Amino acid sequence: MRALALLLTVAVPGAAVSAHAQDTQYEPTWESIDSRPLPEWFDEAKFGIFIHWGVYSVPAWGPKGRYAEWYWNHMQNKEGETWKFHVENYGEDFKYPEFAPQFRAEMFKPDHWADIFDRSGAKYVVLTSKHHEGYCLWPSAESWNWNSVDVGPGRDLCGELTEAVRARGLRMGFYYSLYEWFNPIYRNDPERYVDQTMLPQMKDLVLRYEPDIVWPDGEWDHPDTLWRSTEFLAWLYNESPVREHVVVNDRWGRGIRSQHGGFYTTEYGHVGWGQDLAEQHKWEECRGIGKSFGFNRNEEIDDYATARELIRLLIAICNNGGNLLLNIGPTADGRIPVIMEQRLLEIGAWLEENGEAIYGTGRSPFPVLPWGCCTTKPGKLFLHVFEWPDDVLEVPGLKNEVTSAYLLTDPGTALDVTREGEHTVRVDLPEHMPNKDATVVVLEIEGTPDIDRAVFPAEEEPAG
Repeated sequence: MRALALLLTVAVPGAAVSAHAQDTQYEPTWESIDSRPLPEWFDEAKFGIFIHWGVYSVPAWGPKGRYAEWYWNHMQNKEGETWKFHVENYGEDFKYPEFAPQFRAEMFKPDHWADIFDRSGAKYVVLTSKHHEGYCLWPSAESWNWNSVDVGPGRDLCGELTEAVRARGLRMGFYYSLYEWFNPIYRNDPERYVDQTMLPQMKDLVLRYEPDIVWPDGEWDHPDTLWRSTEFLAWLYNESPVREHVVVNDRWGRGIRSQHGGFYTTEYGHVGWGQDLAEQHKWEECRGIGKSFGFNRNEEIDDYATARELIRLLIAICNNGGNLLLNIGPTADGRIPVIMEQRLLEIGAWLEENGEAIYGTGRSPFPVLPWGCCTTKPGKLFLHVFEWPDDVLEVPGLKNEVTSAYLLTDPGTALDVTREGEHTVRVDLPEHMPNKDATVVVLEIEGTPDIDRAVFPAEEEPAG
């Protein structure tokens, strides 16, 4: 749970604010772009589903602990594990693009996917419209027929999933790789690539599907000026049909992460490649259920996080004001691996009972809690207890008057509250922990949370 510990200690945001007024015009500068308020829906949603799916889902293999979606790139190392695997299973003359006809998605049922996402409790979905291999999941005119309509499934995968997801009332977004590993135009003339491929593709995605999220990646080769990022964002915020509700991340050019963008990103607990998240800025953690984003047949059961770990990770992220974008890696034939479905449904079962303590909440006012985490709403503290005490839950540093205490799943049964000293509240608990993953105790308080931070030792480690 190293990622949990890291995320509990990252200092981040307050509440997001509403979308900008329609008559606001943004200039193609970071100062202007960053002045746009983040649409409220994103902060309220808290939980989304990431999907890595493409030609790399055919070999679906990577060394332990590495990303399987980087298969083509890793093949270039003729001394590496991926090349050895490739030669042994496909032969050294088998070229990566030859996997594309095997990416058939013949068992892809977008309505089933959307049903699983809905039952997971997620509020938004982000699909890889194009990863670094350049293969598009929609009929992009700039893709040289390297797309899911012209080779492979013969289907507009972006369009089908968008329709199914929105029918469930969820928001839909797209990951898009700015660069392409082996596109000859990109390799020889990146400015031309940006002008003739990247920008037209990104605008096509926006105009064709009207996404709620634009999630770029693969930005690190060049500064944002080469990618013409602020130019695109000014168009997105001023002219596009999604200008009122769209949100974007911080992956817009070398050195931009955790510096500019609508929300900042962490990945498997790593923050901005060494940069710290700025205080008071919305953020999102992305990670897989296993150690890879793309489906990796080399992973085993112990490589997958348990439902308890994922539920507690979601809570820890909300404790610090973030969102969790949890990835699944479907198979080449279009199935969500059953273990991934199971994990999502287990998260959904917990959220069905405890969602009030997650959706639309604010971050914890406590610097750390020895037994778990906290989220807030006006007049309420939601105490997420991971380590159940014998009989009494001590809430250190709380100066507010507590008017009521109860379990979130049993609001009709009051819990006794006493005060020890001036700044510690004690809540009498049932003998047994009702939910072993995380039990939520609700404290209704007078006023906004008032915490005596002096009672917290600096060296105390977070729970989990």
